[in-house]
Amino acid sequence: MLIGKLAAETGVHIETIRYYERVGLVTAPPRTAGGHRVYDKLHVQRLTFIRRSRELGFSLNDIRALLELASRTNLACAEAKDITLRQLAEVRGKIASLKKLERALGQMSGACRPGSRNSCPIFDALWSDRR
Repeated sequence: MLIGKLAAETGVHIETIRYYERVGLVTAPPRTAGGHRVYDKLHVQRLTFIRRSRELGFSLNDIRALLELASRTNLACAEAKDITLRQLAEVRGKIASLKKLERALGQMSGACRPGSRNSCPIFDALWSDRR
């Protein structure tokens, strides 16, 4: 199949597919006499794996490691679990940061009473250097 069909089947943009080829996540396919790349079912599977991994927030280095582990005849489940647990810890850290951000924005907007003061607590908070 040509790259447009591959992109449609996997949900990965054409430029992203080319990027994954450049960085070695996807093997470069053979080309037609006219120079068009010709992809197969293995490319679809690999790109689906990469897309799903990216959706879960894995870095390209982690995806590279997971692909390497998946290519072994004896799947290295313990190593894959370690990578996944690291990602889970990172996601939990981001959630904690987002909850803190949510509280701060809630306090700022809750303190705002349009028309009741000379200054706005939202602007006051944004101008302040409190960390």
